[in-house]
Amino acid sequence: MSSAWLNDLSAWLSLHPGWLALALFGTAFIESLAIAGIVVPGVAILFAVAVMAGETGMPLPEALLWAGLGAIAGDTVSFGLGRVLEGRLTTAWPLSRYPKIVSTGERFFNRHGGKSVIIGRFVGPVRPVIPLVAGALMMPWRRFLVFNIGSAFAWAPVYIFPGFLVGSALASEIRPPAHFYAVIGVSLAALTVVYFVLLRFQLGLGESSRFYRGLKRWMEQYEAMNRFWRLYTNQRPAREGEFPLASFMLALGASALFLIWGQLATATNLLDGFDQSVLQWFEQLRQPLLDGPFIAVTLIGDPPVLMAAGALACATLLLRGYYAAAIHILIAIVVTAILVWGLKTLLGVPRPTEVMGPPDSGAFPSGHTAGITLLVTLLASFVASESRHRKRWQYYVLLSLPLVPVALSRLYLGVHWFTDVIGGLLLALTVTGAIRASYSRYDKVPLAPDITVVAATVIWLVFAVGYIMMSWEQAVLNFRPVS
Repeated sequence: MSSAWLNDLSAWLSLHPGWLALALFGTAFIESLAIAGIVVPGVAILFAVAVMAGETGMPLPEALLWAGLGAIAGDTVSFGLGRVLEGRLTTAWPLSRYPKIVSTGERFFNRHGGKSVIIGRFVGPVRPVIPLVAGALMMPWRRFLVFNIGSAFAWAPVYIFPGFLVGSALASEIRPPAHFYAVIGVSLAALTVVYFVLLRFQLGLGESSRFYRGLKRWMEQYEAMNRFWRLYTNQRPAREGEFPLASFMLALGASALFLIWGQLATATNLLDGFDQSVLQWFEQLRQPLLDGPFIAVTLIGDPPVLMAAGALACATLLLRGYYAAAIHILIAIVVTAILVWGLKTLLGVPRPTEVMGPPDSGAFPSGHTAGITLLVTLLASFVASESRHRKRWQYYVLLSLPLVPVALSRLYLGVHWFTDVIGGLLLALTVTGAIRASYSRYDKVPLAPDITVVAATVIWLVFAVGYIMMSWEQAVLNFRPVS
């Protein structure tokens, strides 16, 4: 029945495309509205409407705007309703029919506070009731609106872009390269294995691990080693004596791999054939439909955007008195920038000649990959360090995922070799591990998020969108294929 209803809606919208904007707004509004989001299959409808938007040629920014506004409006109405129903959430109809969902939302809000407004957008069971609960528990209006509007910028692409891409694909003639699905499947499987092997390795180096305890006993036998161990142990009362073994191992392992990989990539011809094969495969993949998203993604990895994120992070930490954290992030940025520039200049590896205006700098290592990897892995490490040990892997996985599309965009657009991307990744992981290990000496108080973090995120998002819009025309010309 629901499938037939969606088909009828899609057919009607295809005949009346002028209603697409209202359909996006209305569906996002209902999906975010208290309780209604549980009853109405909003995700399925949003996907169907986004497909129609892609098929009819609606600009993606317009689709994201209308969906985002609908989500903001739905959450705002839910918040206001929660204020009205303060103390009566489980007794007023129709909320009285869903006492378990309301109680789950209350526990979620009490646990995460204002962050739950952001997290709740992406957590299915509590998403429709968090704004309602926030209003009933008297969260300040101004604080709620900042969280609400800020999270909507991230929510809209996650829910709209997949359907929009499918619709755009249906309206065009995409011819994937040979063995496309096999390559994608094997690559995703390999990436998943690598992720979990690394995470298992890292998380297996905690205080409770056999290796950690054995290394500690061995180092205690030597005065110099023991002083080194004590110097870098954590200074927080709740985590006193915790040595950053995982961070040191990450720095040592990544630096060793970087040196080996760099030698193979720049001083031998062993990987040249593989680089050429990867380049040719992505040449076959290039389609006008995919050029826009990949150009937008690669612009996010441009130095001004990444530097703005780093500057805002440092400013936020400095304003809140976390001076050591801000200084370590600044050092990480400066060191990475110097290493990337120095290696590019020293090695002078030529780039592929696939686009009209390739960057002037050397190819190895990829600066975009190094920059985005440093940004997301440092963010993941700081966030994960504030969580329980068993849950840290979740933050590492989720927060490190954005580096994948940025790295792939450099290969898709033909401005880097595969070896450049891996080199940038390993270089940034080396810096991240070293910085986190060094910071453990100064890690004395928790880095609790507050409204300044949300404000900095919103400012960065606005800057990133503005930068992409200003750079778009020139980027399209620069990344146009030669042939």
